[in-house]
Amino acid sequence: MDTWVRVDALNGFVVAAIGLFFALTLVYSAGFMKGKQKNGQYYIYVILTAAASVLAVVSNNLLLLLVCWGFLGFTLYLLINMGDVDTGQTAKKTLIIVGGSDALMLFGIGLIYKITGSFQMDKINIPLTHHYLSLATIAYLCLAIACFAKAGAVPFHSWIPDCAKKAPIPVTAFLPASLDKLLGVYLLARISLNLFAMNGAMNILLMLIGAFTIISAVMMALIQHNMKKLLGYHAVSQVGYMVLGIGTGNPIGIAGGLFHMLNHAVYKTCLFFTAGNVEYRAHTAELDKLGGLAGLMPLTYIAAVIASLSISGVPPFNGFVSKWMVYQGLVQKVTMTPGHQVTSVVAVLCLAAALFGSALTLASFMKLIHAAFLGQAVSSQPKSGSLEVPAVMWFPAVLLAAVCVLFGVFAQAIPLKYFIMPAIPGVNFSGQWYATLSTALVIIGLILGALLFKLKAVKPVFRRDASYTGSETAALQYNETNRVTGTEFYNTIKEYGILKGIYKRAEAGFFDIYEQGKAFVFGIGRFFQYLHNGVLPTYLVWTLLGMIVLFFTLVK
Repeated sequence: MDTWVRVDALNGFVVAAIGLFFALTLVYSAGFMKGKQKNGQYYIYVILTAAASVLAVVSNNLLLLLVCWGFLGFTLYLLINMGDVDTGQTAKKTLIIVGGSDALMLFGIGLIYKITGSFQMDKINIPLTHHYLSLATIAYLCLAIACFAKAGAVPFHSWIPDCAKKAPIPVTAFLPASLDKLLGVYLLARISLNLFAMNGAMNILLMLIGAFTIISAVMMALIQHNMKKLLGYHAVSQVGYMVLGIGTGNPIGIAGGLFHMLNHAVYKTCLFFTAGNVEYRAHTAELDKLGGLAGLMPLTYIAAVIASLSISGVPPFNGFVSKWMVYQGLVQKVTMTPGHQVTSVVAVLCLAAALFGSALTLASFMKLIHAAFLGQAVSSQPKSGSLEVPAVMWFPAVLLAAVCVLFGVFAQAIPLKYFIMPAIPGVNFSGQWYATLSTALVIIGLILGALLFKLKAVKPVFRRDASYTGSETAALQYNETNRVTGTEFYNTIKEYGILKGIYKRAEAGFFDIYEQGKAFVFGIGRFFQYLHNGVLPTYLVWTLLGMIVLFFTLVK
């Protein structure tokens, strides 16, 4: 008997995660969206989005999946438009990119039905041949592109940074940060593990897409001056680790990719909530207009630091464990395929890209934390007191920060044991990470450091002085112009050799598939506009040429 829905080990924990982020978004929205226009519509859209997401994840019929998937694109468009100003263009861009990938998904499902004669996902298992233009390969690529567009992998990513900057923070935290990642990567895992039998070439393609996504997006994040847009580019970069893990094709790598999908939803939602808290109090997300908020918003600051360390892969937080598993998957790819030189070389290059991407992620979050929380405050900002947001806004961020610690310290005892391992059996760890012991040593070190600081007889003295460089005073006294914000930390990389040209093209939209597609369509339109000039002899010439073409076609 055909079943329309099916819950198993792979989608069960995804449904639970959707429920968690839905609940936290509602709690956070109660504070952030208070007093906003169209509040009733907003909550209806959020509820419909959560319901459609759950139905899409448990769908066992490709047609039902397609309907839910397309409906989610519509609600995403509506939610982005809930922003205060200038969101129409971003919503339209998102709808076109995601909607265009939905059309490819429809085509891929049609090919699957032609091959198997079924829409039931649990009855489909199509082997991918080494013939690159086979119907099976085309079907897989069509569905994979839909997954990439939903999750935000390069080159279908450009809607996410724009959405992060323009859409309301709860919308960004709920969709691009959590639900869209869960849906896109879940479906990529589903088609790669169940619907299709992967081959080496397709695994290599996934690994290359993952590695390129990591590096290209994190390089863009380094130079951002807007807190929300910086987080948006990191939402793209982290997808690379998920795709990379699935692309390894071995249990430890796939499990790492799925665990990173879950971890990313946790710490990135936390980061967007903290960014929303900062914007709520400072009325801006521009990093050069922020600073000194650590003492004024301590709970938001602590949550932001923990989530920043998590996304950077710093132990003992959850992001380290999932990245470590992806690294192991790449190492196993090298050691277990000694005769496949191309696969080994690609795996080594992807491992280097993943490690380098983590280093750049840490660097960019050092910039964010310094600029927003630790740098010099703006002159209009209070120097003491509290700017902490209401409990309904700081609680979701603090709770998710606690989950970052819990899922890192007790990774094997809780999330891996109950969520990931049942879905991906046969995971073989090639090394042992003693998370509890390492955490205890870190805590002991912090306690000893605090005691030594307290036992010092000399009381620290602080003073504010003019900015200076090389012992030369930049100004006679401190002022706003000489305030060090941290936003210039990595601006010099835009002037290095080939990077200079790449950054200029990126800022001009050269790597934006939406901008390039729009230019192509408008170019065709201008061409036909040129032909359609209203001159009768010109139309007669085109008619004659058309008749000649038809004549020779029919004669043949």
